[in-house]
Amino acid sequence: MTEVLRRGRASLAFAFLVQGVTFALLVTRIPAIQDRYGISDGLLPVFLAAVPILAGAGSVGTEQLVKKVPPSVVLRWSQPVVLLALLGVGAGDALWQVAVALGAFGLAVGALDASMNMLGVSLQRAYGRSIMLGFHAAYSLGGIVGASLAWAGAHWDLSLFVSYLPVVAVLLPVALIGTRWYVDADAAEGGAGAEAGGRGDGVVFKVLLPLCLVMTFAYIGDSTVSNWSAKYLEDVLGSSEEVATVPYNVYMVMTLVGRALGDLGVRRFGAVAVVRAGSVVAALGFAVVAVAPGAWVGIAGFTVLGLGLCVIVPQTFAAAGRLFPGASDAAVARLNIFNYVGFLIGSPLVGALGDAWNYRGAMVVPMVLVLLTLPYARSFAPGPDRYGDGHEWPRTADVGRGSNGL
Repeated sequence: MTEVLRRGRASLAFAFLVQGVTFALLVTRIPAIQDRYGISDGLLPVFLAAVPILAGAGSVGTEQLVKKVPPSVVLRWSQPVVLLALLGVGAGDALWQVAVALGAFGLAVGALDASMNMLGVSLQRAYGRSIMLGFHAAYSLGGIVGASLAWAGAHWDLSLFVSYLPVVAVLLPVALIGTRWYVDADAAEGGAGAEAGGRGDGVVFKVLLPLCLVMTFAYIGDSTVSNWSAKYLEDVLGSSEEVATVPYNVYMVMTLVGRALGDLGVRRFGAVAVVRAGSVVAALGFAVVAVAPGAWVGIAGFTVLGLGLCVIVPQTFAAAGRLFPGASDAAVARLNIFNYVGFLIGSPLVGALGDAWNYRGAMVVPMVLVLLTLPYARSFAPGPDRYGDGHEWPRTADVGRGSNGL
């Protein structure tokens, strides 16, 4: 079983990496997508908002779907759709074509995000220690690779299709091969996982709500970086298109660093301390971006921002799994919706404030919101020691019996 878990952990980490590459290739080329299809500045927020709306629908559907099939099956088939949809974004030449491609991307990415994190939560529970940040570190590494490829595409003036085709051609078959080693909750937890995975209806929304708010605040911040950092550097700080791809890249580098070290931080200091520190550092990064006199200071702000914001989302999923060990799949799927609520609010909000006021002022809003995580940080605590040995994780043998007392 130990070898099964190790293979499952490695294959899931690769799925996170592939998604990081895919998403970065999309968001860092938003200016190029806008130019290719003639999308106006007024219409762009509509396109940016449609993707998270559809992704939220995909996450809702996944909660129902995993009652009938394991999350590994959902992940196995949603990831190829996301990759092919990315290729579709680069292949079209009419507005309706990019709309269809982005629509498919949104629906599939909702299912993909939910199922990936379901598998991650069940594996962490089986391991009995914090490993969730490691999966998201793999996503960050993928984001670095994707942003670097996007920079190369912009540098060499490659079309979107030419930039995307080799990436999809390589990642699609490899990702499909990796699916054979996915480990669902029932295998990870010695047969208790079918119940622990969340096929029951044990999620109390009032208990989950603080984590939902934190997820929303975090993704408002993240969507500000992914959707507006390139335009901010070009339009406000006067950078070139080539340099405008750098902020997301350095942001992902720092999320990789923070998440690679984050599991160690959680084990040593606890999730509450790690989330509080991350919130303060992220707010500092937004403040630097808002007052930056030039492109390179702005890039430094996005660097600090990545280091702080990166720890919040993985710990939010992990906390949901601890709160509802008897219904973790359902809890993760519902929490994942607020990922897209954050994107839905963040992208139009920053764009509207930027147009009506200025983009520097717009950066203050996610700064304030990420600080609102601080009052909710106690929701990340594992609770009182139920086992008398300082162990903060539900034991596998108790998972199916609702060991959290809810």
